[in-house]
Amino acid sequence: MILLLQYTLIFASVLLLVALGGCFSEHSGVINIGLEGIMVMGALGGALMMKFLPDSTPAFGMILLVVLAAIALGVVYSLLLAVAAINFKADQTLVGTAMNLLGTAAATVFVKAMNTAESVDNVSSTIQYINAKKAFLVNLGGFEFNWFMLLAALALVGSYVSLYKTRFGLRLMACGEHPQAADSVGINVYRMRYAGVLISGMLGGLGGIVYITAGVSEWKFENGVAGFGFLALAVMIFGQWKPTRIALAALLFGFCRALGNVYSGFDFLKALNLPAATYNMLPYIISLVVLAFTSKKSRAPKAEGVPYDKGQR
Repeated sequence: MILLLQYTLIFASVLLLVALGGCFSEHSGVINIGLEGIMVMGALGGALMMKFLPDSTPAFGMILLVVLAAIALGVVYSLLLAVAAINFKADQTLVGTAMNLLGTAAATVFVKAMNTAESVDNVSSTIQYINAKKAFLVNLGGFEFNWFMLLAALALVGSYVSLYKTRFGLRLMACGEHPQAADSVGINVYRMRYAGVLISGMLGGLGGIVYITAGVSEWKFENGVAGFGFLALAVMIFGQWKPTRIALAALLFGFCRALGNVYSGFDFLKALNLPAATYNMLPYIISLVVLAFTSKKSRAPKAEGVPYDKGQR
C-alpha cells in the first residue's frame, strides 16, 4: 500500500506540473500540444546535469542545478511554439505536433552522439544517473519521499495564487478570453501570451525530469515520455483549466498509472493474471472515456488557438 501511494504521488506530480503548464498557456490563448516534446527536452537537460555533476555535489546543489537545467531547456524549447504561434500566427496544433516529433528525435540523436563520442561501442540513447538520483529521495519510515512531490505542491499553490489572486493572472486569462478587449485597456496581448507559453515550458520541462526519475536510475531517450504529455492535456481538460480540479484529476490518473508498477503486490489483482501492459493502459483508456463524456461540457478559454490580430474587433 505504501508503494502504491508512493508511485501515485510521483506520477500525479508529473501530470500536475505538466497540466498546470498547459493551463497557463491555454489561459493566455495558445494551445500547447507540444508538451510531450517539452517534457523530453526538460528531461534531457536534467539528465545531462545529473550525469556531469560530480557525486560529491551537495544534495541541495544537485536538486537546484538539475531543476534549473530542466526548466531552462523546457523554456528555450517552448520558444519555438511562442515565436511560431504568436509572431508568425502559425497553426498551433501543427506546431505542437512537430515539436513532439522533433523533441524525441533531437534528444535521441544528441544522446547517441554523446555516448558514441565517449565510447565507440556505445550507440545507445541512455543516460544513467544512479548516484545523482539519491539526492532527491528521503526515506520516511518505508515511504520514499521525493522532493519533486513538494515542488509539485508548491507549483499548485503558486499557480492558483498567480491565476486568481494577482493582476498578472487576471490579465493572462483576459487575453485567453477576449484579447481585443484586453488590448483596448492597455494589456500587451503578445507579451502575456509569451508569458503563458514560457511558463508552460518551465513547468513542462520540470515535469519531464520528474517523470524519468520516477522509479528508475537511467532513461532511454528514444522512448520519449510514453505519452505523458498528452495524458497531462487530458488531465487539464478533465480539470476544466482550474488548478484545484487539475490536482484532483492528476491524483486519479496517477493512481491508475501506479497500478501498473505495484499490481503484483495485491493478491486479488495478481489472481486476475492480467499482463502489466493492461494496467499501464488504464490511464489512457480512462482519459478516452472521461473526455468522451465530459468534452461537451468543457469550457475552454474562448480565444485559445486563435492567432491574435490587433486590427480585428
